[in-house]
Amino acid sequence: MTQELMGRPAGRPIAVSGAEVYALLRTKTDLVPTLLGSTLVPVSFLRTLTCAAALLLSTGPVVQADGLAGAYLAGRAATYDSDFAASARYYTRALVRDPQNATLMENLVYAQLALGDVKAALPVAQRMWEQGLRSQVANIVMAGNMALQEDYAGLLARDSAQFEISALVDGLLDAWAHMGQGTVSRAMEQFDKVAEQDGLRFFAMYHKALALASVGDYEGAEELFAANGGQLGRSSRRAAIARVQILSQLEQNDAALEVLVDSFGAGFDPALTDLADRLAAGETVRFDIAATPRQGMAEVFYSLGQALSGEAANDYVLMYARMASVLSPDHVDAVLLSASLLDQLGRYELSVATYRQVRRDHPDFHAAELGRAEALRRAANPEAAREVLEQLARDFPEHLAVHVDLGDLMRQQEDYKGAVAAYDRALDLSDAESPNRWFLLYARAICNERLKNWESAETDFRAALELDPDQPQVLNYLGYSLVEREEKLDEALSMIERAVSARPDSGYIVDSLGWVLYRLGRYSDAVGHMERAVELMPVDPVVNDHLGDVYWAVGRRLEAEFQWRRALSFVDPEAADAEADPVRIRRKLEVGLDLVLSEEGAPPLQVANDDS
Repeated sequence: MTQELMGRPAGRPIAVSGAEVYALLRTKTDLVPTLLGSTLVPVSFLRTLTCAAALLLSTGPVVQADGLAGAYLAGRAATYDSDFAASARYYTRALVRDPQNATLMENLVYAQLALGDVKAALPVAQRMWEQGLRSQVANIVMAGNMALQEDYAGLLARDSAQFEISALVDGLLDAWAHMGQGTVSRAMEQFDKVAEQDGLRFFAMYHKALALASVGDYEGAEELFAANGGQLGRSSRRAAIARVQILSQLEQNDAALEVLVDSFGAGFDPALTDLADRLAAGETVRFDIAATPRQGMAEVFYSLGQALSGEAANDYVLMYARMASVLSPDHVDAVLLSASLLDQLGRYELSVATYRQVRRDHPDFHAAELGRAEALRRAANPEAAREVLEQLARDFPEHLAVHVDLGDLMRQQEDYKGAVAAYDRALDLSDAESPNRWFLLYARAICNERLKNWESAETDFRAALELDPDQPQVLNYLGYSLVEREEKLDEALSMIERAVSARPDSGYIVDSLGWVLYRLGRYSDAVGHMERAVELMPVDPVVNDHLGDVYWAVGRRLEAEFQWRRALSFVDPEAADAEADPVRIRRKLEVGLDLVLSEEGAPPLQVANDDS
């Protein structure tokens, strides 16, 4: 695209490298490109690589920092980082200077929706509708606002061809709009119409069942849930809970409990435990999954967001999750989904704030707090995360996941004694046949090994292997530890070989095999495995250091020194791995491995009798 096409005089091209562009977008706005024209860019392209801006920069002259394109570039950079607040600010500035630019309008609407601020997004989305511009995110905001205002006539009157969200969403919104107008029969016809489309039957029948329950036809709703062996109710957590609520309304609490156990097993979280206790006490549980048309429409957006989660880009899924929570603030699952997506996008402060929207008295408060702790941990605030988890452990002493997460966090903080105590509690709560019990034993074993409680550590490692005999992580760690202790060497080698067979592309495990062979004096056998480990993990200081030692042992001295220098270049001076000690590596470069071993009082290198 040239500047002439946009009605601006052409400028002298300027050449800028990709690295310069990236630095520019993160720090300055005084060197700017021409703007994209009025052609809309789909939301899926919002987070394009920064290097694309280099092409734009080469088409235009330098302009002032407060110009249109400067704000646009800053907005793009903010969007690339998922910094939605900054993105909204910069696109607002740019739109003031070019109020008819469709790309700016769409990007601003998306940023505001990602922040959960539909009110701020609405005026620009309205302008896009008035201009007949096609934009999925604007259509979501406009349709969502009609649902928020319970403007069912407006929803049904909108031109679905011009303002399409998707065949599924539009069809289900129309059906719920008919429910809002009280024309239940037309709503049922619309649900059936959606069900006729390829791949949409499940969604249509789920929402049809919810709609029937919302007007008290629990028999009709249960008939849909019971069809095909109850498959519909087992499709998601909310679907199972909806069926349980419907059965309770039908005074079938025993059947509801059976559905609950069938769907979730015996390991209930606090929210499910609360539900089960109420059913067992004979309480008639209220149907609240989609009790009103507006809540039904919130469920439409959530259903699609949940289905897309893990399949589509997180920032795309966020549109649906945010709209669901706007339409139904009590839709905690939508809040949790939004917070989780923000966490994955690296917007930890927004994620933490979103998790905190869940009230302390809500049955899913524990889930929100677990998520908040993880977001705090990922935001490099482990102490705050620990405070959250320790409080949860006091509030929910019988909840397994809380103690597991607390143990994991303490282990990462190298508080191995505290982690052992947390894993002790988790193991007490864990079912003996649980498929994940091996990991708890493995994690506790690592902590005991670091605490030099080897007897306890080995007991846990072997107990983990009894539950999962071919688990490569356990085989690798136990085998490596035995070799370091010079115990049961044949068994140790066998364990690590089995681990490599299971995970041939794991650099850590392949490194273990090469290192075990080295420690056994089988230097020539070790070379190939260590070289493969470096291929898999080329910038790991420990692996490169190990390869250097192996090269030295087989007489390849120059290559050994080269690898040690590589290892030294990869060591983080602020968090040096004990196995890749930069002082020791420098000493090896000065005097060689043999003298270093002698200085340490270690036995000299000695080739095993069976070495080739």
